[in-house]
Order: sequence, then C-alpha cells, then structure tokens
Amino acid sequence: MSQLPQRIWSDEDWKQIQRGYASRDMDEKWDVFTEGEVVFLHRSWTGNGTFAATFAPVDGGGWRIDGAVVERDTERYRGTDDAYDCVMLELVISAIVLGESATDLRSKLVELTRRKSGADAPAGLIQHSALGLRSDS
Repeated sequence: MSQLPQRIWSDEDWKQIQRGYASRDMDEKWDVFTEGEVVFLHRSWTGNGTFAATFAPVDGGGWRIDGAVVERDTERYRGTDDAYDCVMLELVISAIVLGESATDLRSKLVELTRRKSGADAPAGLIQHSALGLRSDS
C-alpha cells in the first residue's frame, strides 16, 4: 500500500489486536487474525483476504503499521483507491477489533465513498456496507 495509517497503537492495543476478531453473525463483515507481527483482515462471508499489515514496535513504546498489502484482484476486492484503503485498514482495526467509536475515520470513509461513487448515499448505509457491525459480547 502506498499510504499507511500513521496511528501509533499502544502496547495494550497491540495485545488486543493480536487476539484478533471473529465475526459472529451476518452483519459482521470482518475476521481478523495475527501471525507474528502480521495482521490479516479477511471478509467474513467469503474468507477472502483483503489486507495484510505488518506491525513494528515504536521506540518509546507502542506499535505502528510498517507496511501493508491490499488485494487488487477486482473479482475478490473492488477497491482501487489508496486513500480509501488506508482509511478502511485503520477503521477495521480501530472500530471492529478494538471496539472504538472511530468517528473521524467513519466520516472519512463516508466522504471518500461518496466522492468516488458520485452518489449521496446515507452515511449509515455506506458504513454498514463496507464495515459492518461489531458484536460487543
């Protein structure tokens, strides 16, 4: 990926990210798991891998994404926009894995989607279509 999230996740965040996230119903769209320092984000319905992000420790504490790849086979993933992919990668980790509200990232996702499509779809529809929900249990 040419654009990477600039966030530095805390050591506690990293521990939770390493535990991953498994979808529990049809409204949840992401499964996330970690092998070593690589976090894999797969679509839950198809099992298709969409992102793989390599995390690295930061001097002084915390973790950041050091590199990432995104699926570019249009039969598996229709994304072609680097800025959208950067937001989506960070949003899945923040909102789905960590359970954060991620309001700013959600707004960016809506803005980028509307700009790309030229349509003024409701924000909730855009978010649910791309991100889905997260179970709190």
